[in-house]
Amino acid sequence: MRERILAAVGSSKADYTEIRIEQRESTSVAYRGKDLETASAVIDAGGIVRCMCRGGGWGVATFNDRGDLASKVEQAYQCARVAECEEPIQLSPTPVSEDVIAVTLEHDFRGVSMADKVALASAYNNIVRKHNVKIVDTMCRYSDTFSRVYFANSEGTFIEGERPMITLYTVAIAREGDNVQTAAESLSGQKGFDYVQGRHDLPRLAAQRAVDLLSAESVVGGQYPVVLNPRLAGVFIHEAFGHLSESDFVYENPKAQEMMVLGRRFGQDILTVYDDGSLPGLRGTHRYDDEGTPTGRSELIRNGILVGRLHSRETAAKMGERPTGNARATGYRYAPIVRMTNTAIEGGSVSFEDMIGDIKLGVYACDMYGGQTALENFSFSSAYAYMIRDGQIAEMVKDVILAGNLFTTLMNIDAIGDDFVWSESGGSCGKGQGGLPVTFGAPHIRIQDVVIGGT
Repeated sequence: MRERILAAVGSSKADYTEIRIEQRESTSVAYRGKDLETASAVIDAGGIVRCMCRGGGWGVATFNDRGDLASKVEQAYQCARVAECEEPIQLSPTPVSEDVIAVTLEHDFRGVSMADKVALASAYNNIVRKHNVKIVDTMCRYSDTFSRVYFANSEGTFIEGERPMITLYTVAIAREGDNVQTAAESLSGQKGFDYVQGRHDLPRLAAQRAVDLLSAESVVGGQYPVVLNPRLAGVFIHEAFGHLSESDFVYENPKAQEMMVLGRRFGQDILTVYDDGSLPGLRGTHRYDDEGTPTGRSELIRNGILVGRLHSRETAAKMGERPTGNARATGYRYAPIVRMTNTAIEGGSVSFEDMIGDIKLGVYACDMYGGQTALENFSFSSAYAYMIRDGQIAEMVKDVILAGNLFTTLMNIDAIGDDFVWSESGGSCGKGQGGLPVTFGAPHIRIQDVVIGGT
């Protein structure tokens, strides 16, 4: 494969050419209620060629037939010649790399029979179904994917890498009269089959939370000090801030350029936010992005000050900054765009007990059920929450919606916990191309004066 790819790249007449080929094998098992809805095994393979002509623009050709790569390069080159571009395309320099990334899984899921995968999903699904008579519906999904990706460009880079992923997702739906509540738990990582075995706590937790939510009262709307658990804090920083740090958005949006000025204070000195695609085992991790740029830690906010952005080679050149290894594509059918990898709020020094200890009346919000952002404004629904009364966690509440202005909210973070954790849930980001694996990391954080929607 290496020789064929390099020969095709060498045949190009474009100023810049890259080829990315993927071979993916995956299995999926899904239960809904008592019924097995899906048990599938899929093999998918294909590739994409991107050519760039400085007198034209980008040309792209995607394909499944990998037999004649030179003809695909020619197609992309012809598209690039006729493409119109308002300004000449420049690519920021990145190191020339030759690398082979092989993955060793302790219990490779490719060697596990479909019958065993079905039995695993069935057992977890039955835990939810039998947990309580108020559970009226369930869903349990197991999936695994193993991809082999080849990347080469006309600058001399050639990378071959393996990318595994395994996911377990379980949902419980409880009902009492007209009151219907849903709870979910998930687990995902670049791990082997052992990672999802013996996880009986996951379906039990989802089932019990769905039942508990039936008796929870809706929160009384108002302004509260709010403590976010690590999972919600991580999702918040990804959705409300992380997307504003993706430089393709910043470069194309004048309003975003006004907001995202390097050196601007976004929070107190305790706040540091970063993205790091090089950390082993996480969903967003790859040694190189889909342009062949090495990944690593990119600080976005340091001690409350905006210090960085996320880049592809093209956005880095446009903005006079360095590539950060954040050009990612959902698959071979797509050209890479600027995407987050593993995004986090750095841990602090405050214990959870101290964080809630001086709150007379507040809200402890956990996980996320849904949300939306519009530039600096956001609205999130927590999956479940508890009132904080006189420094203690009190009764469960539901229908907790957090809304506000990002910059005001970041400035109001006045405590960051000492309990940092990377979320193991199956997070994906849907920007532009559908779900792409990402990870969120955070400790508990406390935010003053948050507007909570409720009754």
